[in-house]
Amino acid sequence: MAGMNYFRQKGDAYIFTTSMALILSLGMVVFMIAVILVKGLGFFWPADLVLVEMKDGTRYLGEIRGKAIVRELNEMGEQVKVPEIKLRVGNRDLYGRDFLWVKKGDVLRIVREPDATAFEREEYGVFFGFPVALAGKKGPPDLEAMKEAHRQARKNWREIEKIQGRMNDLLRPISRLYRELSLLESRGGKLSPEEKQRLEDLGRKVDRLEAEIAPAYQQLQMRMETLEARNRQLVVTVQTAEGQAVELPLHRVIRFYQPNRMSVWQKSKYYCGKLWEFVSAGPRESNTEGGVFPAIFGTVLMVMIMSIAVVPFGVLAALYLNEYAPQGPVVRLIRLSVNNLAGVPSIVYGVFGLGFFIYTVGGTIDQLFFRSKLPEPTFGTGGILWASLTLALLTVPVVVVATEEGLLAVPRANREGALALGATKWQMIRKIVIPNATPGILTGLILAISRGAGEVAPLMITGVVKLAPSLPIDGTFPFLHLDRKFMHLGFHIYDVGFQSPNVEAAKPMVYMTALLLITIVVALNLIAIVVRNRLRKRYRTATF
Repeated sequence: MAGMNYFRQKGDAYIFTTSMALILSLGMVVFMIAVILVKGLGFFWPADLVLVEMKDGTRYLGEIRGKAIVRELNEMGEQVKVPEIKLRVGNRDLYGRDFLWVKKGDVLRIVREPDATAFEREEYGVFFGFPVALAGKKGPPDLEAMKEAHRQARKNWREIEKIQGRMNDLLRPISRLYRELSLLESRGGKLSPEEKQRLEDLGRKVDRLEAEIAPAYQQLQMRMETLEARNRQLVVTVQTAEGQAVELPLHRVIRFYQPNRMSVWQKSKYYCGKLWEFVSAGPRESNTEGGVFPAIFGTVLMVMIMSIAVVPFGVLAALYLNEYAPQGPVVRLIRLSVNNLAGVPSIVYGVFGLGFFIYTVGGTIDQLFFRSKLPEPTFGTGGILWASLTLALLTVPVVVVATEEGLLAVPRANREGALALGATKWQMIRKIVIPNATPGILTGLILAISRGAGEVAPLMITGVVKLAPSLPIDGTFPFLHLDRKFMHLGFHIYDVGFQSPNVEAAKPMVYMTALLLITIVVALNLIAIVVRNRLRKRYRTATF
């Protein structure tokens, strides 16, 4: 008994408990990341295509994506274990689903056909089948001929998209005039003489612009029609496992491959290409296919704007509370309020951002500077600026508390020495206190990034969208468009995982997006940690 009391007083039991808790926490993190890696990264590997023939004559062509044991009641009413196989059959436009489960006992045989081909399409997902004709020519087409026809079709399609962009550029000045005309005409007979004159001038200007752009517009339209006619000839006929022939336009096919003929090196090359597409391309098929580059860009830009906004305000607030404000009940109440703000639900900040930033500040900006565009709002609606400022408010308490801890860690002797040498209070703060407290400020920034990057609820009502048509940064003046809506990795996970019409097909995208979000947050934190460690070495004397 005395020995137990000795070890209890020594604290060995508590040290053991805390170490086990730490090991358990780290194990849970490692397990979570391992699950994300296995579930996400494995989906991009080109699995072999198998032809599954059932005993009832049904045939399926697809990838084996899993196996399971289910319990069913037999004819005797007893529970028996029934093995099942999960097949990814694709062909969503034909079957209405991507995956199905088949009982292993009902399978007659499984065959790997060399000619089985997977076509990744811009719509309806992947298509599995056997090519039987190319561009109207009967007979199984040569793989190289299919590749050449696909390259030509995609080249034509890219040129068509460029032509459409040029046509839109030609129509953009006229569309602005049409908008102004419609706003004036909607007022009917309530126009002033000046407005009536403006209406007549706009009509003449529209007629003149239409006459000027008509030749160039018609030339572009003829070129586009020629390319579309060529692409209508570049189709491949594919036969499904059931024998149904389907024509696939090659310009709508992203890529195609025959996995049963591919070597390990070819599959690895394909796998790397899919990973690159995931981080560099835009989404398609309700965000369940393609990449997440707009979401990556939106997440990083939002975190950067949030950091720029939160650090100055957090540091200034901490400096005032710690260096200038007379310590007393009021300051203690303010500190208590700041600490309590850190526990406010994030959706409350979102509602505040909607009411204050968007409706009040944004609406006022529209009235002062963008009156000609009303009633269509510019800043009076959700955008990346308002979302970033909302998250800045959410993370201000974290920065304030961390900065105050850094300020308190600065030795009193350093302050008194600076004042004794004739420095003013502001000079002492600027030259001595802030440099030595910078590691604490960066700690607050790290915590703010970690929390702000993963928040979703406030963003849903302050500017994030399922699909953003354009990035907040482009080549059009003023280049950085803070009024635009944006995509975010956290919201992308929520949308794909819970709002997708094809949840089963979207699961790998959820895991990959989660892994990417963790990677980005870790990368941003590592940058801040490296800077903080360098500053700690530089101001090492501040710790003595």
